[in-house]
Amino acid sequence: MTAKTDHWYFEDFIPGKVIELGTRAVSEEEIISFATQFDPQSFHVDKETATDSIFGGVIASGWHTCSMIMRMVVDGFLKNSSSMGSPGVDEIRWILPVRPGDILTVTAETLDSRPSTSKPDRGVLITMWRATNQEGKLVCTIQGMGMFGRRPQE
Repeated sequence: MTAKTDHWYFEDFIPGKVIELGTRAVSEEEIISFATQFDPQSFHVDKETATDSIFGGVIASGWHTCSMIMRMVVDGFLKNSSSMGSPGVDEIRWILPVRPGDILTVTAETLDSRPSTSKPDRGVLITMWRATNQEGKLVCTIQGMGMFGRRPQE
């Protein structure tokens, strides 16, 4: 299912529902720029050194990959939702390196939803975000929790 609703509430996230969040191309320039600021390991910032590394070239920082996924999640549904934030991420897996020229495709799947027993205006979702590259290979997964407001009763 593609993200195309005016506003997302807790009730819209049914376990098993997958939201397609589109694609994003990754450039070498942005990989090096991000890593220079936040993760300046040689295989992220130095083309020559990266060529001699186990990766055979520059790769994106895992944190950069997570940041790109987060942006797609925000643009895809969070900015038009009743999101109340997140108490945390339970698991991040960097499965394959993200390389210059890769095109990431991201989905968000609802794994579980629980209405709050103490605060009836909200609920908690467990979600899995998945990023694949242009070859359909899984490169990163992020599993965590999010709090969302319940749909107002009219």
